[in-house]
Amino acid sequence: LAQISICRDLPNIEVITFSVNGISDLEPLTRCQNLSELYLRKNNITSLNELFYLKGLPRLRVLWLAENPCCGQDPHRYRMTVLRNLPGLQKLDNQAVTEEELSQALVDGVEITAPPAQRNVENGWAESTDSSIAGSTAEPGSELLSSSLEEANKIQEELGMKAVPRDKYSSFSPRETDCNRKKRNNVLNAILLLMKELDVEGLEIIQQTVARRLQAFQKKELQEE
Repeated sequence: LAQISICRDLPNIEVITFSVNGISDLEPLTRCQNLSELYLRKNNITSLNELFYLKGLPRLRVLWLAENPCCGQDPHRYRMTVLRNLPGLQKLDNQAVTEEELSQALVDGVEITAPPAQRNVENGWAESTDSSIAGSTAEPGSELLSSSLEEANKIQEELGMKAVPRDKYSSFSPRETDCNRKKRNNVLNAILLLMKELDVEGLEIIQQTVARRLQAFQKKELQEE
């Protein structure tokens, strides 16, 4: 089985098993709005950008994508990218998804914003990772810092938080490249923006996750000292 165009005529289907085939295009699945479980192990999906077609499936909770070319050589990056784009999953590749993983995916995962046909892809990964996250073209370091700081402070003001001082916001390690600085700024902005959509329960989960992360960093610093 190399193509699944039949799925366009199955809007009410809830479980699909296409494992061990030659499928490479997931676009027909966009019509399956009631889909909750999707099994695609051992197919010919070469690009994780195919996840773009699954992002609009509100009930998808189980996905098995392992043993496809798009999984690449880095299992962690692969899992984080899938979870960043499909945060509603409860199980990925027969392994339960944790709240900690969903939080980490915001940092380590790659956001997919366009289908494969609109992106240059090599070995299953988008070439311009940082520009896809930022949603803009390259920007000089000083202008990037200024715009990111302004946006972050605007978001924090809406949340009733104190503005971030420029000297603290720009206190990156000398070893950090412009690319890393850009990614850090955009991750911060994204997190602050998403916080506005959370209820009390969601904010409590964020608070607990941040506390655990801070403890881990503090423990690591003490060990290095």
